[in-house]
Amino acid sequence: MPHIPRRPWSRITSAVIVALLLPVFWSVGHALTMTGGGTVSERLAEWARDHYLGPVVTFGEWLTYQPPKVGGKPSFALTGPSAQVKKLPKAVTYGPPQRLTSMAGRPLAGEGSWRVLATAGGQPAIYGTYLRPSSVYTSYVAGIASINQSLVRFELRPGIEDPGPGNWHAASSIVPGTRQGLLATFNSGFKIASSGGGFYLNGVTRGALTPGVAAMVYYRDGHIAIGTWGQGLGMTPDVAAVRQNLHLIVANGQVPGSVDANVETSWGATLGGGYYVWRSGIGVTSDGRVIFVYGPALNVREIAELLRRAGVVNGMELDINPAWMSFMYYLNGQSANPKPVALLPTQANAPDRYYYPSSRDFTAVYAK
Repeated sequence: MPHIPRRPWSRITSAVIVALLLPVFWSVGHALTMTGGGTVSERLAEWARDHYLGPVVTFGEWLTYQPPKVGGKPSFALTGPSAQVKKLPKAVTYGPPQRLTSMAGRPLAGEGSWRVLATAGGQPAIYGTYLRPSSVYTSYVAGIASINQSLVRFELRPGIEDPGPGNWHAASSIVPGTRQGLLATFNSGFKIASSGGGFYLNGVTRGALTPGVAAMVYYRDGHIAIGTWGQGLGMTPDVAAVRQNLHLIVANGQVPGSVDANVETSWGATLGGGYYVWRSGIGVTSDGRVIFVYGPALNVREIAELLRRAGVVNGMELDINPAWMSFMYYLNGQSANPKPVALLPTQANAPDRYYYPSSRDFTAVYAK
């Protein structure tokens, strides 16, 4: 059979296709190999959303989404371990908050009762508890932390991908030599491009600090405030950092009706478009305590109600979906290398995740 030479146009077409795909392969390879954590599927999903393929990712998540299981019991005891605390002084300045009432009905052993997670200066600085947020999906448990601002200082840390490189004057991990006094770390909000607002740290801004958007404001003395930017919160010389994300889900002690509106579009692209996914939130009580809440199978109203029940006056949603959820407290915080412990044993991330460079920004809590 005679040899039929390839036509020149076919070789040109192949060369063009290869030339077009090379940058894509390089970009995907970079996303899969860069430091900052995340599974292969999580990194591919992030890359796709950043390259206008969000609808494809959402469709794939919809196909694989598993709704929460009805009924059942938690997979772990709700008594939970306490920090390795020596005998507390007789005069405890910061006693435990009142026990929280289960939203699932009759409480299980330890449910809603506070235990000491971390101390500072011999006083309890962080308490933690577990609470079931639903009378329908009773096997799912939220973790709640209550932090005494008079004993700690909060630091916003940048992620190597979000907000990305910049003159932040802050590390993207808790590097050796800076761990003494570390009491807790927890996740931040959405990717800044999806947060509806901006990110500010030590004089540098990504996005835009937007009036009307919920904001967590970090002050130079180490305390934080949460509210609506431009309504009692604004830029002053005392502000060290600002992290904005969506709108308040608790305002003046009440849960607004907006938490039930457009859940899939207003409160984040959830796995499979489901209402019930991993969510996290943060708020401040009337006496200045900081409350952090996170857990699986939560809708927006439930994360807001958990914050409100814990006494929050103003609260905001942080990140969602399992890849980004975490709250760690640290044992032997006065050592040079304290041991991290996940508040929820069911969280996807390893407790030491912030001992390594993080792709997303996060908050570190130190003893004063």
